[in-house]
Amino acid sequence: MKNLFKKTALIALLSVVIISCSKKNEMPADLENETTQNQKVLAYIKNLGFSDAQIVESGDNYVVDGDIVFAKNMEVPADNGKAITEQYYNGYIVTNSTNIRVKIDPSINSMISEINSAINQWNTVPNSKLKFVITTGTVYDILIKVDNTIGSSTCGQAYLSTSNGKAGNTIWINRNLIQNNSFAQRTRTITHEFGHTISFRHTNQSTTINVPGFGGTDALSLMNGGQCGSGATVLSAKDKQATAVLYPL
Repeated sequence: MKNLFKKTALIALLSVVIISCSKKNEMPADLENETTQNQKVLAYIKNLGFSDAQIVESGDNYVVDGDIVFAKNMEVPADNGKAITEQYYNGYIVTNSTNIRVKIDPSINSMISEINSAINQWNTVPNSKLKFVITTGTVYDILIKVDNTIGSSTCGQAYLSTSNGKAGNTIWINRNLIQNNSFAQRTRTITHEFGHTISFRHTNQSTTINVPGFGGTDALSLMNGGQCGSGATVLSAKDKQATAVLYPL
């Protein structure tokens, strides 16, 4: 009887240990869902041609190639990025391209002239219907604001356009970093980030796929990455031609 009791007690104890271990190793449902979502977003970014070395986790976002931002909670397109066959864009065109509303946050009021100059560059591309419009209303497509915490060598960041036809909805400008640059270079930073919101990636990115007829490297491209404070200050001929291809009249 004693042996039977000991065996019963041992089995009960083992059951408690096994159940305890199982519960301890289980991942909470919300954390599991978050992990799955993050993995989907990472897979999507990599399918766009970016490498692990180019992807940096930053709070609720992944920052890619220095200044291109993907939200961790973004809706991953059904094609998972694999449908893209040509680029230096991300494959998703802004559908309301003739009226992309830009809201200027008070934090960047000191650079309104640079913002206007940047917008004018995109709005005057020959044979393109692309138009950014500044709005003071509560409804807008892009918010541009100051964020001096995005990195000691990062002039700006922006979301890319999305698969549902919307422009990337936020541009962050590191005013502390660029305030001593020339007017032309400050404008260059802002123009470059607007380019990301309408689908352009970096022209000098090694995995770049070309806009039809205007691919390959372009030393004069304003959309070259890693040239904060020193890059081209106006859209190159190829930048303009590529814009006209993506947003034709």
